[in-house]
Amino acid sequence: MATVALFGKRIPDEARPFVERALETLKEEGAKILMHDRLQKQLNERWGLAIDHDTFHDEKDFSDKSPDFLISIGGDGTLLDATTLVERTDVPIIGLNTGRLGFLANIARDEASDAIRQVLKGQYTLDPRYCMEVSPEGGSQTIQPNFALNELTVSRKGTTSMISIHVYVNGQFLNTYWADGLIISTPTGSTGYNLSCGGPILMPGSDNFIITPIAPHNLTVRPLVIPNSDTLTLKVDAREGQFLASLDSRVFTLDCEVELTLKKADFQFQLVRMEDSNFATTLRNKLLWGLDRRN
Repeated sequence: MATVALFGKRIPDEARPFVERALETLKEEGAKILMHDRLQKQLNERWGLAIDHDTFHDEKDFSDKSPDFLISIGGDGTLLDATTLVERTDVPIIGLNTGRLGFLANIARDEASDAIRQVLKGQYTLDPRYCMEVSPEGGSQTIQPNFALNELTVSRKGTTSMISIHVYVNGQFLNTYWADGLIISTPTGSTGYNLSCGGPILMPGSDNFIITPIAPHNLTVRPLVIPNSDTLTLKVDAREGQFLASLDSRVFTLDCEVELTLKKADFQFQLVRMEDSNFATTLRNKLLWGLDRRN
């Protein structure tokens, strides 16, 4: 019997039939259900359900109960939050999409029941995604959890003034970015904030990081792709003496004397993909490639 953990945040009311079908499918397939405590409370209070599954609260509870899979119910942001529970456990993550775009949570509502049945029968593939590790140095402030699946973003705090980000690659000076901020993205994050700021899309298996400035003062400064075997160091100058550092959806306020060291983490996340799904198909569907009246 497989143990399946469920995680979600603010699930919209219109997704109720989808969630109830997913729960019913898990029961029909004989899975043991483990539910995040806040999710179970939300479903019971908002929808009047009487769910009483075994629960987990944080990453320690999650690790101790050793589920076989984690189902993330929501959009890509929810799945990114779910990574803080999974961390180094190697538990595969299934993304059921109740949102709109969904590059990571790419199983649509009407496909959920069939996808769950296929996964429990072993009819799926694992899509390994590496992440980055970020370490603050030169101050007393800490960042926990200190990894990001999508990106690290440094940006200005509480002002309209640009900041200066001095970037070093393997100890050698690369450039000073005078901008609203800077994104260091993985291939997984290349379709996120990086894409919105004009950065390139990378295939998930690419061994690279992307350095993408946010509204740079010098228009000749363009996104740069570097090997993920490199170590990056970021030093920030800001008028307020502080800046924001966000790892995926987690935001930290840091003093400018803090330097950030970034490198490839020594662990990966395992995303579940159905056997008939691939990244190229996801790109075409999500970005509407080829949908032109002239075609």
